[in-house]
Amino acid sequence: MLNECEPWLRLGSFIGLLLALMLWESASPRRPREQPRGPRWLRHLLLTTLNTLLVRALFPLAAVGAALMAQQHGWGLLPWLGLPGWLSLLLAVLALDCLIYWQHRLFHRVPLLWRLHRMHHTDTELDATTGVRFHPLEILLSMAIKLTAVVALGASPLAVLVFEVLLNATSLFNHANIWLPTRLDTALRQVLVTPDMHRVHHSVHVAETDSNFGFNLSWWDHLFGSYRAQPRDGHQGMRLGLKQFRGPAEQRLLPLLLQPFRAASRTKKEP
Repeated sequence: MLNECEPWLRLGSFIGLLLALMLWESASPRRPREQPRGPRWLRHLLLTTLNTLLVRALFPLAAVGAALMAQQHGWGLLPWLGLPGWLSLLLAVLALDCLIYWQHRLFHRVPLLWRLHRMHHTDTELDATTGVRFHPLEILLSMAIKLTAVVALGASPLAVLVFEVLLNATSLFNHANIWLPTRLDTALRQVLVTPDMHRVHHSVHVAETDSNFGFNLSWWDHLFGSYRAQPRDGHQGMRLGLKQFRGPAEQRLLPLLLQPFRAASRTKKEP
């Protein structure tokens, strides 16, 4: 039952939050808009549609289905520990979020994986739709990693659904071009990754790009030494994206899909 309603729960929460953030961005943007919103929204939504169709075609069970299969066979670490249901759910969500943090760091560190991930970083303007701007090959590899982790943990289907909804929601939220009062941002980032915190990760400066890897919980960046509070050029003055692939033509759908197959070296990291 949960596996059948999972796509609709995720789709409903995705559409609802995306529309709310788009309205918020229109009413109270953090940075001036530079690109026409219609074409970029369409491009990013086409990408996420393509990614969703590919994942459903190649991984028909998806993450919740993998959790159901593991549950039926008694696979994984958490069932073996015999923990209370609520604690097992909490630990599964935390473990999966930590996994995404380290996966993200790995995709920045390994040159071949960076080729897959850098399409996400070629966006020279952030808004909520940047949260779904990922190359299909990265999405497929990420799903394979996630399925392996779900089975190894023995995470419950409910825990996986909670994590999936949280991950989608926070990815939209922390990429959004929305203004938050400084006190609220400071309080929120004690637990969650805020838009101002994640924007640093999209800086053109490599040292800033290689920081603030969290998507959901901000704890991992603090714990593992990758936290950077503010961009050195300020939120209004900072340049977003990469030093390569900056022209308007680079933002079209075909060049984005060809991104992993194009040569470009990373700039040496600054202090």
